[in-house]
Amino acid sequence: MCIFLPPLGSRSEVIRATLAVAKTLDLQMKRFEYQLLQQQDANERSQAPVGSRRKSNSKVVTNNLRFSFFCLVVSASLLIFLFLAYTDSFHPIVDTIAGKLGYHEKTYAVVIDAGSTGSRVLAFEFHRGYLDGRLVLDYELYKHSKPGLSAFADKPQEGADTIDKLLNEAKNVIPKEKMATTPLVLKATAGLRLLKPEQAEGLLQACRDLFAKSGFLVNDQSVEIMDGTDEGIFSWFTINFLLGKLNGRNTVAALDLGGGSTQVTFAPKDVSQTPLYKNFMHKVPTVNSYVDVFTTSYLGAGLMAVRHAVFTDGAAEGETKLVSECVNSIVKDKLFRYGTAQFYISGKDNPKATVENPEVDYQKCASLVRKKLLHTLNPKPVTLKQHEISAFSYFFDRAIETGLVDPIQGGETTVGHFVTRSREVCAEANTDQPFMCVDLTFIAVLLEEGYGLKPKTPLKLYKKIDGHEISWALGCAYNILTSNKSSQL
Repeated sequence: MCIFLPPLGSRSEVIRATLAVAKTLDLQMKRFEYQLLQQQDANERSQAPVGSRRKSNSKVVTNNLRFSFFCLVVSASLLIFLFLAYTDSFHPIVDTIAGKLGYHEKTYAVVIDAGSTGSRVLAFEFHRGYLDGRLVLDYELYKHSKPGLSAFADKPQEGADTIDKLLNEAKNVIPKEKMATTPLVLKATAGLRLLKPEQAEGLLQACRDLFAKSGFLVNDQSVEIMDGTDEGIFSWFTINFLLGKLNGRNTVAALDLGGGSTQVTFAPKDVSQTPLYKNFMHKVPTVNSYVDVFTTSYLGAGLMAVRHAVFTDGAAEGETKLVSECVNSIVKDKLFRYGTAQFYISGKDNPKATVENPEVDYQKCASLVRKKLLHTLNPKPVTLKQHEISAFSYFFDRAIETGLVDPIQGGETTVGHFVTRSREVCAEANTDQPFMCVDLTFIAVLLEEGYGLKPKTPLKLYKKIDGHEISWALGCAYNILTSNKSSQL
């Protein structure tokens, strides 16, 4: 008899079904071997003097064997196909064939990232996997503008106008017939979190009014300030989604460094080892299961926020002309914008430096950075060092600007290289990058002392993977498009 395969279900169901089919095949083989031995034994005991009956029995045995062999080949082939159908490497092959035959139904989402230093629009085009219905990313539009939405705290309409320009970019790539069913969201991050509540609400309302007449699919939650936890989880999801690691145990940790805050997100190997993680754990849905993820967002520990804290240390309230230990003395009155405020920064004389070789007092600068930074890091991600780490946003930007990794491809560096490069940059007189000393010193202190990483700890720095931007926006879009299946990130 032939074997019939069950309908495809979840991955665990298919694994159980595959094992059941394999077991059935094994039992059939043993049954056929037993029947063959019985038949041969009966033939040998046959008393018929003529060979006609023996030939007839042999013919029956041969036919049975042929039919059994045919069933086994068919069943084994179906078993192999069933296994491949739930192997990730097989999906792209089937999807490519299905796409060429016109079986892909496109799905779209538009996400606007209203960050502290700039706004970005990402328009995503997905299709659903032909075999399992998972979302597959085909294309994305990425455009950005500066300054950030928070720079228009007292001019909300002007802020909304900058978002409108980005929205028009998205309209150029979303098919008109799909706009009404394409979700549109704006998530504001640390820049708006740091504003006064009435200023933030004025900007959000101006954007809501804009969205209401955009033609896209919107609701009451389409424009909001995003919680730092979501920012971290979405970033973690994005990096692991693009690296194809969501189905395995070896997910990577995600370090996202923004202007106003920084996020750390990873899946602890043993949650019981770290009770302090208890209130920071979240279940994140992957393609077929859930992963327990630790995430936290350190508000005020973003690159621009730490710059501001360092530059204004000891300054009187409202003072805009500032002198800093972390800026080279040859730098005079360089403009630094933070939110709606403008400051003019000059370097402080270093008694240890010479006229021929002016440099920053690295120890004093690092001490000041520690004072402004370390108290904000609570809880510390003490088991982060156990994971493969991917870092992006300002981590990537500062690494390429100082030659640590390739400016196009990104690459791998170490915590120690960041520390060494920070010392080198602070010892150089460079008016083209006047604030690079404080930025790299901050990153070095954050990684080594804040996160407890060793100098040899490798860091993989990304801006894009397979042409797609590393941004929490992709995780957010995925969440929106799958939320109707109760897949809430």
